[in-house]
Amino acid sequence: MVKSSQLSILGGLVAAIGASACCAGPLVLLLMGISGPWISHLTLLDPYRPIFIFAVIVLFGLAGWQIHRPVNDCAKSESCSISKVRARRKVIFWSTALLAFLFVTSNYWIIWLV
Repeated sequence: MVKSSQLSILGGLVAAIGASACCAGPLVLLLMGISGPWISHLTLLDPYRPIFIFAVIVLFGLAGWQIHRPVNDCAKSESCSISKVRARRKVIFWSTALLAFLFVTSNYWIIWLV
């Protein structure tokens, strides 16, 4: 469970960054002082945005199912049966899910920052 839930969370976060690359990427580069006409070509990832968003939903759904499953499904020796470990994993899951939500919805709220 440890490896699969961590990989799902990491994969979901990477997919969320990919979904926001068309909108947040140019802004981040401009804020770092990097500019040029080539920045307008970063919108090439925009057609793939729905695929990235689907991957975010699937991977975070899988990670959430693994993290929030009942303790009865865990063996006594597994780390998912320890309450402190479960609480820490839930905090990590929900904080990365919030970060992924911000990345995925960035094209709607990023225009207010520019």
